[in-house]
Amino acid sequence: MKSVAIKASSQNTTFRKNILLLFIAISCNAFAQKDGYWDKERATTKEIMVPARDRISIPTEDLPVGTTEIVYRITLLDKNQEMANSLVSLLKAIPDPTGVSQGSAGAVFLMSKISGDDECTYSIFTSNENAKKYVTDGKIDKACYSQAEPVSKDAKRLSVNKSSCLKENISTIWFGFESKNWLLSQKVVLEVVPWVDTKLNRGWNQDNKNEIISLCKTSTMAQKMANSDDFCVCILNKIMKQYRYDEFQKLLAVEKTKVYKDFGNSCYKDADISKNVFNDLRTQVASLIKAQKYNEAIPKLNTIVNEGKATALDYSSLGYCYILTKQYAKALKALQEGEKLDDTELLVKLNLAHTYLVSDDYSAAKAIYKKYQNQNVTDSLSWIAKTKLDFQVFEKAGLPSKDFEKILKLFN
Repeated sequence: MKSVAIKASSQNTTFRKNILLLFIAISCNAFAQKDGYWDKERATTKEIMVPARDRISIPTEDLPVGTTEIVYRITLLDKNQEMANSLVSLLKAIPDPTGVSQGSAGAVFLMSKISGDDECTYSIFTSNENAKKYVTDGKIDKACYSQAEPVSKDAKRLSVNKSSCLKENISTIWFGFESKNWLLSQKVVLEVVPWVDTKLNRGWNQDNKNEIISLCKTSTMAQKMANSDDFCVCILNKIMKQYRYDEFQKLLAVEKTKVYKDFGNSCYKDADISKNVFNDLRTQVASLIKAQKYNEAIPKLNTIVNEGKATALDYSSLGYCYILTKQYAKALKALQEGEKLDDTELLVKLNLAHTYLVSDDYSAAKAIYKKYQNQNVTDSLSWIAKTKLDFQVFEKAGLPSKDFEKILKLFN
């Protein structure tokens, strides 16, 4: 009884191990296949008769958009032989294309179980023109791959990264065969199965992405930014998620414009992008004010205000620019909005005093100048020093200056 129990326990352990291994295999297979798939619908399977001592070229079926790998198998058959297993059926056991080329086992696995006694050489071409030239003169200098030693069967994997036979936008490749039988025709079976990258299958290659980015950078929104990269990448990602490339290209011009506008508004409101956009605008404003280009700074500041992103300091800068362009009513309105946001911001208070002074309300200006004269407007700049600097700028700009000296005497 004890031995029976031990045997049963051992069988249970083995069973559990087998179940675990099966689960791992299924899980790995499922995970690997998320990135792409073998496209059996557009696989090439052709039986070709190659005349004795002759050459012939055969195109593959159209390769699907997003093809990054192909596996091909070439088998020569005697007159009455037929293929035992198709290449498609063999590839079902391989979850991703890298498994095809892992050592000699992969190559043996893909080889046909049968082949005839005949042998042939073959070459691969990326254009019909080069393939036709090969049929005519037998030269292989234009081939992207060539098997110069005669074979009765062969199987290989080609990938975009490692072979010039597969390029990003290529849709067809041509196989050229040369018979080594001097008397009889040969029957060659060509099988080609493409591996399709799921993401690339949507048609968004590097050139297509750059096209969208370039168009984005010419948009009004993007031109408001010192660096629009994140903004344009955000729009690109939204377009790629919503549309295949060919679907997007079929949209009317007005439809594309709406797509850009809608996705642009969405990206513009993204917290990180929005923060960068408005910080860029503030940097531009500071440079424009330093260069005394107040008319150019005002619309950029108003962009920040209209988007609801203005701080008290933004309102202070806007009021300052309005003062220097002699738009005193607008300056007063902007600075009062700044006060509502932060009643302790002394740059707002100082510009408010300036506004009252140049618009001939000396008493209102005097009260503010006196109230804060012993404080700093920043951590290193005093109220009095900033007032003197501003008065110098105002005088150069031709603002009313009759009360400047009276204010400066208040500080003595």
